[in-house]
Amino acid sequence: MVEIADATQAAARREVSFARERTSDRSAAESTAALAPLDMVSTERWRRLSDNAVEPNGYYLPEWKLAVNASAQGRTNVRALTATTANNDSPRLIGLLPVISAWRAYGLPLPALVSADPYGTLATPLLDRDQADEAAAELMQQARNAGAHALILRDIPLEGAAMASLTRALAYRGLKPRILQSHARASLDATRDADDLLRDALGPKKLKELRRQRNRLAEHGDVIFTIATAPSEIKRDLGIFLTLEASGWKAKRGTALAQHDGDAAFVRRAVFDAAARGNCEIVTLHAGETPVASGIVLRHLDRAFYFKLGVDENFAKWSPGVQLTLELTRHMCADDTITMVDSTAIPGHPMIDPIWRGRLVIGDVLIPLNRRDPFVPAIRLGLALRTLVREPARRLVHTIRKLRETRS
Repeated sequence: MVEIADATQAAARREVSFARERTSDRSAAESTAALAPLDMVSTERWRRLSDNAVEPNGYYLPEWKLAVNASAQGRTNVRALTATTANNDSPRLIGLLPVISAWRAYGLPLPALVSADPYGTLATPLLDRDQADEAAAELMQQARNAGAHALILRDIPLEGAAMASLTRALAYRGLKPRILQSHARASLDATRDADDLLRDALGPKKLKELRRQRNRLAEHGDVIFTIATAPSEIKRDLGIFLTLEASGWKAKRGTALAQHDGDAAFVRRAVFDAAARGNCEIVTLHAGETPVASGIVLRHLDRAFYFKLGVDENFAKWSPGVQLTLELTRHMCADDTITMVDSTAIPGHPMIDPIWRGRLVIGDVLIPLNRRDPFVPAIRLGLALRTLVREPARRLVHTIRKLRETRS
């Protein structure tokens, strides 16, 4: 295994060295400077594009992504690839992809642009459904003009309409995408009857146990499910969500939104602005006067996105997060405007996977921008080497965290 790793490292060094010899004077890290800052994109045109997108992405809506870009920890100062077309002498935005350099994304000096983290595990570019292939081609051309040799799209649905347009635009130039990694995560088929779906997913025995837990929860007061959409409701329930999220294991790890001023500012702005346009709601489960679970849900076109969940761990033995998700399932299945809900969760998530049995195939994709480009093998090997080095460390950190949480 060590010999394989050494050989891979040596090959990567050779490819990177060769690529560097042929590079232009402008470094990969500087290539984003040729692109417009994200906050300079016309919000009005961005919204029109969002309304006509070939594939939804609630995390790249302007209200959400601009809030991330303004203050979220490690996610500010993003640039934008944009595709435009003339429409009655007025430019129309038909494609948008927020990007950062590979140096910023991975700490590697690679001549590639990488989709920017939207504080959610989805980076599907927005492409106009009427000109999706043209938009995809124009985004790639703008990346070339900026000096990039590849685009790396992180967390994109591999079987979605946007990926199909990107693939066709590549094929026109004799190119094809390269999948760097892929996984399947939970999704909800919201076109089904909720009771039938839950019965099929959980079975009568598990449903009986969950009803027993709900009855125990009701001993603390009536179990009430609420949906906040109005400004006054959002203000109240966002405070509840932030408190709940910061009361459990996320606070122990230092990853709760309320623990960082920039993250807290981002989520307050994003949720208020998105809710004002009907693209966000907060769902909360109460036991009497006590909120026991709360979640933020984004909406875009016919899709919803389960952003984050916070629970009161004092009620953990009655599964408040599961109880909230059951209510959310019924809520979404009863909404004729929603056909699917993306959990945006990690693959194999122990809470959501048994409930939402649909699977959405997500992956990281390398988009080469030129034929027979020597930089592309260097980029692929550089990323592979990074994974080879980082993955054992990631697993070790995960194991240590689990041990600490078990002992605490």
